[in-house]
Amino acid sequence: MSVKSLLVELLVEELPPKSLKELGENFAAVLFASLKDQDLASSAAIMTVYATPRRLAVHVTDVTEQAADKSVSQKLMPVAVGLDANGQATPALLKKLAGLGADVSVVPKLKRAMDGKAETLFFDSVVKGVTLAEGLQMAIDAAIAKLPIAKVMTYQLADGWSSVRFVRPAHGLVALHGTDVVPVKVLGLEARNTTQGHRFMSSAAIRIREANSYAEQLLNEGKVIANFAERRASIVKQLESFRVSKESDEIIRPDALLDEVTALVEWPKVYECHFDHEFLSVPQECLILTMQTNQKYFPCTLNGVLRNRFLVVSNVETAEPASIVGGNERVVRPRLADAKFFFDQDRKKTLGSHVKSLDKVMYHNKLGTQGERMQRVSAIAKAIGEQLGGETLATLAGETARLAKADLLTDMVGEFPELQGIMGRYYAQHDGLSDEIAFAIEDHYKPRFAGDILPRNMVGICVALADKLETLVGMFRIGQTPTGDKDPFALRRHALGVIRILIEKELPLALDELIERVSGIFENSAIHNVSPRPHMGGDGAGDDGRRATVSLSHKDDKTIGLILRDFVYDRLSANLREQGYTAQEVDAVVALHPQLLGDIPKRLAAVRAFAALPEAAALAAANKRVGNILKKMEGDAGAEIKAALLRESAEQTLHQALGQIAPEANVAFKAGDYTGSLQVLAALRAPVDAFFDNVMVNVEDAALRANRLALLAQLHQAMNRVADISKLAA
Repeated sequence: MSVKSLLVELLVEELPPKSLKELGENFAAVLFASLKDQDLASSAAIMTVYATPRRLAVHVTDVTEQAADKSVSQKLMPVAVGLDANGQATPALLKKLAGLGADVSVVPKLKRAMDGKAETLFFDSVVKGVTLAEGLQMAIDAAIAKLPIAKVMTYQLADGWSSVRFVRPAHGLVALHGTDVVPVKVLGLEARNTTQGHRFMSSAAIRIREANSYAEQLLNEGKVIANFAERRASIVKQLESFRVSKESDEIIRPDALLDEVTALVEWPKVYECHFDHEFLSVPQECLILTMQTNQKYFPCTLNGVLRNRFLVVSNVETAEPASIVGGNERVVRPRLADAKFFFDQDRKKTLGSHVKSLDKVMYHNKLGTQGERMQRVSAIAKAIGEQLGGETLATLAGETARLAKADLLTDMVGEFPELQGIMGRYYAQHDGLSDEIAFAIEDHYKPRFAGDILPRNMVGICVALADKLETLVGMFRIGQTPTGDKDPFALRRHALGVIRILIEKELPLALDELIERVSGIFENSAIHNVSPRPHMGGDGAGDDGRRATVSLSHKDDKTIGLILRDFVYDRLSANLREQGYTAQEVDAVVALHPQLLGDIPKRLAAVRAFAALPEAAALAAANKRVGNILKKMEGDAGAEIKAALLRESAEQTLHQALGQIAPEANVAFKAGDYTGSLQVLAALRAPVDAFFDNVMVNVEDAALRANRLALLAQLHQAMNRVADISKLAA
């Protein structure tokens, strides 16, 4: 059989840029997998993905024109069912054979073999390998059917009667095996060997000589860089060349924007443009966002300060780019003018003047308005501030929380929601508020995502914690908890934000007390009947413009607190494992539900150091055994150990060792030396081993048994202050 490279290209109208990369990869992967499943592509075959705004294509090496024949053994039925007493085929067997394309002549050739307890008939046959035309048709159909398309178009074919559904109208299909066209059809198109190049820079149709010349011909004859990664790399290289030539300007080029721009062009060419200096009076975040979001431009900064130059990636290369540059400069001006207008208009009012209007913005129909919510956040922030820094910090935190969401009602944030918090900071500074409050307003959303920085001052820390805890407690109280992959209120992200702040800032705040305090603030904030209000924001699920009195205590506060606490610890465990800690290390620490999360890194380090000791495995196993014994006992173990009842020398030795070692471990624990505390316990290995080798705990004598259980209870308590050591047992 002839083995050659295969090329498949689907020529379409401009594809959705944000989906192009995924569409290209998915189209190629499904087609490639189907070819391999049908034995048309060898195990050594290599797939290359091509995706441009106007084409999805895949190149596969080592593809045969017909798969090899395969020997197949088909299980039929038990011998007792398929053959009668005379060894003749029954009607059931004949029917089964007919379904396989065989007749009575093959009955003597049927193989017999045991299948479980029954002797069974098997039909051995040779299945002819699928041809490339048949197999590729199946592969293309599967690739089209499985494309992750959010919305499809229905469009009419050239015959004027038929219609098909696809992400965009398709105009051409190329299917080449080497130099031969493979006769397949899809979306009303028949395969051929011609395609089109660049929409503006290549007018003639391109005849693809062979599958291996596809990318080269598109590049040289069609002015198309077919490979997505190569096109992206070309854009990055051109952007960097402008940076180097302009006194070390930095080009703001986030990956998402690079991918989107790459999906918009087939022949990228970068040009330099400028905008009027007057717009630099607008906060640079606004200008950057409008240039990136609306125009797909790459802004330039120098030492972090925005310059009045930007770079545009065009789909056309020309020796006289004045029209392209001038056109983009004209287009961006009204966008920047809008941003300036919003900024100027917003500064005519103080940030505080918007606070009352938050009472008209629905947050959630069961939790009230944004105004009511921020009253709760303010109370929580004050309480946290009082604990962390006294009355001064509490006052600043409360005032900041009151203003934190006010910028939601400004024109700028209405146009660009991504700027919430950022604009609050600018408007607070304009109003003459301190930088401490202004930066805290911006930072209270942080961390917004994994790896984001934390708030930069203690006021921001207090408000950020309050904002996230209010969301968590509020949503858990009304039963809006994450389920599976669904988390519409981003509660997992909020929980991780709380965890990071508590750990990385080493705050002396106990988790259970925080949750209980926030729950108490909810209890004290009544939601009353109110007149109809327009729905202006928030979730508002099921909101019809009215809110009746709602009981926030749908569940017992204590139960809600425990559920939320477990949720936070689950997120903590997952996050710690992502950081590289083993499941055993994480389980050992988290099992104790340590209240001060800032201690957790030290506890983990202590557990890791302890696990490396030669005594660790034996002590972990013994600790697990102690725990199991204590779980089975009735009632609590006696708090006091009676020396007179320590009959065996092994229990006397353990009691004596515990009396010496436990106080030393406790001193280290109270000093925060968790590693030292655990390592001191290593000396207990010998007396613990001796105890279990020589002492029976569950003896008939009740007093003796209780005394030994009390000894084990004290041992268990001493060993599990830093972490649950039993989790380290194999």
